[in-house]
Amino acid sequence: MLNRITKAYLNGLNLWTGVITRYAMWVVIISVFLSLCAVIYVFQNVRINTDTGDMLSSDLEFRRHSAEISKAFPQFSDNLVIVIDGKTADVADDAARELADYLSAHPKLFGRVIDTAGSKFFRRNGLLYLDLDEIYQISDSLADAQPLLSALWHDRSIVGFLSILSLAIDESLKKEKAQPIEISNVLEAMNKVARAQVHGEWGDLSWRELMMGPVNPDDEIDYRRRILLIQPPLNFSSLSPAYTAMKGIRNAVHHLGLTHINGVRVRLTGSAALSHEELESVKEGMGIAGIVSLILVIGLLGLGLRSKWLVFATIMTLLIGLIWTAGFAILVLGTLNLISVAFAVLFIGLSVDFGIHYGLRYQEEVKAGFNHKEALSKTAKNLGGTLTLCAFSAAISFFSFLLTDYRGLAELGLIAGTGMFVALFSNITVLPAILTILPFDRNIIKKVEFSSSSIVPSFTRQYSRIICIIGLVIGVASTMALPNAEFDFDPMNLRDPSKESVATILDLMKDNQSSPYSVTILAKDLIEAQQLAVKLEKLDLVDSVKTIADYVPVDQQEKLQIISNIGLFLGPSFVQTSAIKTYTQVDREISIKNFINKLKVLSSQFETSLDGQAAGKLHKSIYDLFKVQNSDYDAVGAKIVEFETRLLRALPGQLDAINQALKAELITLDNLPREIRESQISLDGRVKLEVYPKEDLRNRKSLARFVAAIRTISVRASGSSVVILEAGNTVVKAFWQAGAISLIIIFMLLLFVLRQFLNAILVFIPLALAALLTVAISVLFGLPFNFANVIVLPLLFGIGVAGGIHLVMREKEKGYEAFKTSTPRAILFSALTTIGSFGSIAISAHPGTSSMGILLTISIILSLCCTLIFLPALMVVVEKTFEVDQ
Repeated sequence: MLNRITKAYLNGLNLWTGVITRYAMWVVIISVFLSLCAVIYVFQNVRINTDTGDMLSSDLEFRRHSAEISKAFPQFSDNLVIVIDGKTADVADDAARELADYLSAHPKLFGRVIDTAGSKFFRRNGLLYLDLDEIYQISDSLADAQPLLSALWHDRSIVGFLSILSLAIDESLKKEKAQPIEISNVLEAMNKVARAQVHGEWGDLSWRELMMGPVNPDDEIDYRRRILLIQPPLNFSSLSPAYTAMKGIRNAVHHLGLTHINGVRVRLTGSAALSHEELESVKEGMGIAGIVSLILVIGLLGLGLRSKWLVFATIMTLLIGLIWTAGFAILVLGTLNLISVAFAVLFIGLSVDFGIHYGLRYQEEVKAGFNHKEALSKTAKNLGGTLTLCAFSAAISFFSFLLTDYRGLAELGLIAGTGMFVALFSNITVLPAILTILPFDRNIIKKVEFSSSSIVPSFTRQYSRIICIIGLVIGVASTMALPNAEFDFDPMNLRDPSKESVATILDLMKDNQSSPYSVTILAKDLIEAQQLAVKLEKLDLVDSVKTIADYVPVDQQEKLQIISNIGLFLGPSFVQTSAIKTYTQVDREISIKNFINKLKVLSSQFETSLDGQAAGKLHKSIYDLFKVQNSDYDAVGAKIVEFETRLLRALPGQLDAINQALKAELITLDNLPREIRESQISLDGRVKLEVYPKEDLRNRKSLARFVAAIRTISVRASGSSVVILEAGNTVVKAFWQAGAISLIIIFMLLLFVLRQFLNAILVFIPLALAALLTVAISVLFGLPFNFANVIVLPLLFGIGVAGGIHLVMREKEKGYEAFKTSTPRAILFSALTTIGSFGSIAISAHPGTSSMGILLTISIILSLCCTLIFLPALMVVVEKTFEVDQ
């Protein structure tokens, strides 16, 4: 039955080739027309989904829980996070408010702008969220600064500033020690500003530090950082939905002068920015990879086929097949993902194998004395069955992912698996048609000479038993590495760390409270949320739990009393309207000269005190800055204006902040602002809990422990930590499922077609050895499997099996003489072009696609070595063994 089916199929291929050669020109014209239509369709409809979450089935339980949270709080999806770092807290605060105001004025472009720290609510009530000790410290600092602040409220100029400092110095000089009014901190801060101006560097006076006291070094980064959250309208009809909003923000940053030279660094991250820059990374990497792949393939084809016409025909067939496959992908799926976008490079590497085998067999038949049509006919009849078997085997390895929950690889599997049949069809249809219409002398092919040495090393027959023993030892040793194989579950490691969005979120992750590695739980109401919070906080692995109840500060009565006391000594100054006084350059120069003299006296009279030492340093810095006696009048004036700006630029914002903070009032759940309630309570009344870990969850064991502990309290826990853990488990499960499915089905197919269990085993043993070696090398060189490169081993069986099939099938036809035919050469150059194609992915800046390229390259190299060295030796050993048995 099988013989009849096979014979009928091969006869059909023979007849098909005859029809193709008869109507070759029409075949080419129709193929080119269909390709042009496909190109137009692809360019008009191609979309790329960069959401890594969508790479997994939406039917998975953890995905449903995640979708439930996203639906309840949509404002936290598809957002941009603007991270503003200032060299001082003052400049960060001013920059954040200025940028927030600018973005809020353009809602059509930037959407909703959330500036939590800069909102009216927190500017008025921010002190209530501090610890009592911190508020007492601030109270003491403001009491000390009261005379200075009061004077500056009425006269915000360098004249007013230096005048009040001069009075303070006078008070110190009247005493035996310079202690009654300690101004060393102010003088030290002014000295830093003066030195920065002398050296042409940025340097503004931090009024917040002067008024609020020193900052805890552990809190310094957060103290000088502000974060804005926006949810811009994204253009999903574009390949870069967030491009317009991100460009607009960067233009705004430049327009407002929020740059490093002005003491500010503004960076973008968030889901929309991460997706945008990852897509850019993938596009750039795959674009370069595609070009490099094509160049390598053309070069290797030239070496392998030794005929420019055969190379041209093979490349044209390859491009037509690639275009058809791309059209199929967009027609069926509509969008590509970050993994399925690699189908192009995979197709180039695999489809060209068909062309190489077809071209070399065609050459072999022509050199044997057959004319063009006869050579094509014999090639189709003798090679068609093998190519079909290879196409089915490769397609099975790809299609095996369709039965898993890993949607990302499933889509790649659908495209690439179908692409194998497209490649088969194009190589038995378009390739012979192009070869028929090309105007070249077929006799030239007869003159093409190849090396007389066999591709398969001669020692494989001579030392076949030793090679098999070595292979067995290597295989057994490689199995010892299997328990140490690792899976990198963290999707952040698949992103390019040089991109701003990735580097920024990695920076934010250093703080557990701003790290995305948390767990989110939805409670039906506030009562349940508070009950869950109590239980969760008792867990050893939990650092803290945040709910809307945490927006109601503790110890409010005592804190409000402290703030009221601050208002008693500071409030009267702020009641009066601030007057704007104008001074001439002469006024400023006189003020500075008088201040310099005061500093000189203070430093000489109290040279061992903190005030005296600070005065001495500042005296020298100001003198170096101005050098009044020898400087040009206009130059001095410009320096004075700049010095005044540096000293007082941040003052208005901080004075306003203090004035607002004095208006704090009792906070309850009922009077929380709407934006806070909307961020914590959904429209249907469910309350959100955020659970933060004590351990670093980038360690998988810590992550698993944390999630398991949370699930003892709530099985519906979700959030990034749960998604990352479960996504990794799903991918590993998909890997084993796809591997088992492809292995079993391919083996059954080989058994069915080859009709001998031994021949099927011969094809599979070298692949098993290559797979074990691939895992061992991944362990040895620290190349963990991840969401992208996990496809390697299932593909190894689908792709690598082709070489074994060709060699075993040819050996059945010609015996050991098969190793001297064009088949080993075709296997070699097919593998080399595949390596060149996959290797090009390895140069991608995108770590995910790069790791895929690296491991695919390694696995194909190992597969080639096992096919051309171990398999021939194994075949000899089997042959001799059966001869002895017989």
